Amino acid sequence: MAQRYVRVKTSQGQTYYGLLQITRTIQVLDAPPWLQGQPTDLELEPGSYQLLAPCAPTKIVAVGKNYRDHAAEMGTPVPLEPLLFLKPPTTITAADREIKYPHQSQRVDYEGELALVIGEHCLDCTPAQATTKIWGYTIANDVTARDLQQKDGQWTRGKGFDTFCPLGPWIVRELPPGAKLQTFLNDAAEPVQSASIDLMVFSPEFLVSYISQIMTLLPGDVILTGTPQGVGAMKIGDRIRVEIEGIGHLENTIVPRS
Repeated sequence: MAQRYVRVKTSQGQTYYGLLQITRTIQVLDAPPWLQGQPTDLELEPGSYQLLAPCAPTKIVAVGKNYRDHAAEMGTPVPLEPLLFLKPPTTITAADREIKYPHQSQRVDYEGELALVIGEHCLDCTPAQATTKIWGYTIANDVTARDLQQKDGQWTRGKGFDTFCPLGPWIVRELPPGAKLQTFLNDAAEPVQSASIDLMVFSPEFLVSYISQIMTLLPGDVILTGTPQGVGAMKIGDRIRVEIEGIGHLENTIVPRS
């Protein structure tokens, strides 16, 4: 099994990065792993910590319509260049936490995605250089208030509500070629989304290079690589689970925003 890098909060309120063991024990690191964090003598026992989102980025750069079938279901052509937007860091929530349904929206959609975690300062890099800037991979759900996105024309409000970027549960360094991404709603046996990540229009290394021509990417920053066909609405009480082969699954429940 691939090493699983996590970020946790202890019952005393301390936050650590660490390695999740098969026993669910956490081997604590002395720094984020992409900043050469090394194992310490501290171990956290199961029940003594809570999983957080696995990183705390300065920014989340997301890519729209990066699968041809999703562009088609949205009734739009595939962009000639990556279509970028930002989600604020306050959208991040962890695995097994709640997605809060905003009262302003009548249509909130799931969008299961592969997320890249940047490991090094990255500016004006080539696609070849970008492969060394991607430190690892995790799972994201680019939750979207679809009615507000369509109403506004630009995407900040529809993509930007608190809890609209579930992320986790951990980071792995490598993925199997053509890893499958699937999204499941509630207890359905059949996925509502299913695609291989190698069907992206723009590859991860191309995306990192392209974004680095625009803005500096910092260690711990996150790039959402787009969602495949099958996006759909969620309602209060639903559970949504995004699975990516080689990582695991990210599950969250929808609740009303108080």
